[in-house]
Amino acid sequence: MSSTLELLAAKAEAAMAAEDNVPSPCVSVCRMTADRSLCQGCYRTLDELRAWSGASDGYKRSVWRQVLLRSGLVREPQD
Repeated sequence: MSSTLELLAAKAEAAMAAEDNVPSPCVSVCRMTADRSLCQGCYRTLDELRAWSGASDGYKRSVWRQVLLRSGLVREPQD
């Protein structure tokens, strides 16, 4: 696992345990993919990055779930 993914995985544990003040998935690798769809460090979209500071903890948890899926750290359940 790359060091970026290791950092993200460590932050995910804290984020999912937080009852409030959900921490950001930022791992200080702030580069967008070539198509500008995702940050290469935290796997958030531009809209998610922009909304983060004013977002509710519920929204932040939903973004974290998407980050974990996009990064491959978790997989969607198969039926």
